[in-house]
Amino acid sequence: MRNNVGKLDRSVRIVVGLGLVMGAIAGLIGAWGWIGLLPLVTGIAGTCPVYSLLGVDTCSLDRR
Repeated sequence: MRNNVGKLDRSVRIVVGLGLVMGAIAGLIGAWGWIGLLPLVTGIAGTCPVYSLLGVDTCSLDRR
């Protein structure tokens, strides 16, 4: 898979993902906080399967 997540999008995904996972670990937000693994992994990998299905590419915004 090619990268389709831009720099700003990646940063936001990583921060939100870490926040949710840390909240789940600390017991502040409950088990649903583990859903933060999804944005965390897609932010680190730089690719999002949902973006691929929808034809979205925020990397192209970084290249302009």
